[in-house]
Amino acid sequence: MWEAEALLVSDARGELTLRQLAHFLAAAEEGTIVGAARRLKFSPSAVSASITELERALGAELCIRRRAQGLSLTPTGRLVAARARRLLREVAELGYAVRGDGTALAGPLVVGCFVTLAANHLPRILGEFEQLHPRVTVDFVVGAQDELVRDLGSGAIDVAIMYDIGDMERIDSFTLHDARGYALFGAGHPLADAEMVTLEELAPMPLVLYDQTPSTRYAMAMFEARGVTPNVRHRTHAFELTRSVVARSDTAYAVLVQRPANKLSYEGLPIIEKEITPAPPAVPVVFAWARDAELSSRALAMADLVRKLYDVT
Repeated sequence: MWEAEALLVSDARGELTLRQLAHFLAAAEEGTIVGAARRLKFSPSAVSASITELERALGAELCIRRRAQGLSLTPTGRLVAARARRLLREVAELGYAVRGDGTALAGPLVVGCFVTLAANHLPRILGEFEQLHPRVTVDFVVGAQDELVRDLGSGAIDVAIMYDIGDMERIDSFTLHDARGYALFGAGHPLADAEMVTLEELAPMPLVLYDQTPSTRYAMAMFEARGVTPNVRHRTHAFELTRSVVARSDTAYAVLVQRPANKLSYEGLPIIEKEITPAPPAVPVVFAWARDAELSSRALAMADLVRKLYDVT
């Protein structure tokens, strides 16, 4: 009886549609009507009208619209946004299942990857996955750790390959392998012939700091743990630029985690890698997803493939 009465009330107030939910969710995620309109390729007035119709159908205020400050959700709006996200995802999955004839996977999959890990990990994973599931449209996003964590939480990406270095409270993952910090030099550096190096030796020398979250935090924590302060000479936001600057210098060095197979800079100059003693803490490289996310069949298939490729039990 309650469900019938609810339907009658909904009919009396107006029809609730998937388009209204999609427009409202886009506005909630973008924070503005204009941003939602840009994403959806509708006019701002059409998006605003959809949200008004949805509020009328539900009989509740879902958001507060301020011309200069964007849009903020009411408590009811936050509840509706969460349920709308799940409902729209289920409707999309229904379409993908039909498109795949119930036997083959079909639909989109967005994979995130930490910037320094991308070249070593993504080509193999994407190549293997596309051979197994040719009807899945795979896209990838390369970014910093905080960007990947944010995008996993918002649903902008489905899964990610990243380091497990803090800020993982809302993330689930499994480890692919462990990495560890090392020092690198140009061929003319006085420590290039050393068997191993210490942070105490390195600290007074000019450091080319790869300044990208979480790499910066990891490198600086290494020195802090030893009670020494590095002499930061340059900061870069590009992994290969860091290696190239070091390769050209007889005095500078860098501390990195990712180890490319190529031991030359872009200019073809040699890069000398040395282990640090005592050994820095290990950093897990992980396959990750949002803890509260309901993974699609495509994301689960990607996780299964990655487990096999990296021999994860």
